[in-house]
Amino acid sequence: MSDALVVLLVLAGGTYVFKAAGPLVLGARRLPARVQTLVDLLPAALLASLAIVSTVGDGRAVVLDARLVGLIVAGVALRRRAPFVVVIVLASAATAAVRALG
Repeated sequence: MSDALVVLLVLAGGTYVFKAAGPLVLGARRLPARVQTLVDLLPAALLASLAIVSTVGDGRAVVLDARLVGLIVAGVALRRRAPFVVVIVLASAATAAVRALG
């Protein structure tokens, strides 16, 4: 068996165990309201942090460049409830404009 296949199988098994742990531990009990609120908000917070790290992170350094402008434009467009395609086009255009000017 190749190393890649072993890694894939271990990760797949670990994912299955983690996903099964919640229902097995909790059973039919519900989470407390405060914990459920946290669980509901966690995916959005994780996605936002991933976007920030991908935008301004470069290894161990912080890089402020045109990508940050695109992220800010996307945030403003999302806040104004623009359709997702419009958000992508606006962010791309803003990033391209800053890169063209700089």
